[in-house]
Amino acid sequence: MKVLCVVSHPRKDSLTFKVADRFVQGLAEAGHDYEILDLHGIGFDPVLKGIDEPDWSAAEQTFSPEVEREIRRMKEHDALAFIFPVWWWHLPAMLKGYIDRVWNNGFAYGSNQLHHRQVLWIGLAGVSREQMKKRNYDETIAHLLNVGIADYCGVNHSRVEFLYETLDSDAKHYEMLLHQAHDLGLNYAKEL
Repeated sequence: MKVLCVVSHPRKDSLTFKVADRFVQGLAEAGHDYEILDLHGIGFDPVLKGIDEPDWSAAEQTFSPEVEREIRRMKEHDALAFIFPVWWWHLPAMLKGYIDRVWNNGFAYGSNQLHHRQVLWIGLAGVSREQMKKRNYDETIAHLLNVGIADYCGVNHSRVEFLYETLDSDAKHYEMLLHQAHDLGLNYAKEL
């Protein structure tokens, strides 16, 4: 399987990128091909402009060259993974803008839906599992991503995995998080 791994973090030396590296190492060991898409690295513009606004009256719509390029990239992959920090109990603005612009009407929903077999959302949370559950943030975020986005766009196999307490600077804890990321890559397609 060929997996597009979309990473959203402004710093290449972040734990988010270390998690992405270990995740794709697991994918490769399981026999999958992958591509890492660094949204900040390519200078992706997350702001939705008029040319990329969904046109509900058009049977087919042409988008900006940047969005058309990302649509072509998505079409080259069988499955998706998103690796990102959880900021304000949500996706970072860069990643939300990517979905707003690229997962557009006529490509991801509407007259066509995504062809991808599955999507995995790996959210790095600074808080503990207990803090995340306290007000059902974990369930709310999972429902939004699995149902509100993935299922709406035709991807039935979607799941959210949180890596907790990412602000803990203990080396053992970081290694545990990286081990979890590796296992997620190694076992990516086993539930299909």
